[in-house]
Amino acid sequence: MIQLYCMEEKKQKTFPAVKTDQQKEKSFHIEIIRQMLSLATSGFGLVAALAWNSVIQEFVNNYIKELLPGGSGILSLLVYAVMVTFLAVFVTYQLSKILNRISPTDKG
Repeated sequence: MIQLYCMEEKKQKTFPAVKTDQQKEKSFHIEIIRQMLSLATSGFGLVAALAWNSVIQEFVNNYIKELLPGGSGILSLLVYAVMVTFLAVFVTYQLSKILNRISPTDKG
């Protein structure tokens, strides 16, 4: 911040500092890195979700369908949907707790 003094009022006025070209370029590069990190995290999250999807489908097909009467496709899909929903809620809740522990003032 740049501080200027007015002689007439003898009050201190504060104005935002003017960024230099080098500072603007650095903040631009930082923003690009943030976006790349966000995209990479999302991509790996999708890959992980697809992997878990396959695991849960195999579990339902190999263990749950055997316990259900023949031709109960809708029931096994319901079991699958409940399992995926539970896993999503559990992981989201745990990550929220970690975020609140790390940064309690940031309610993002």
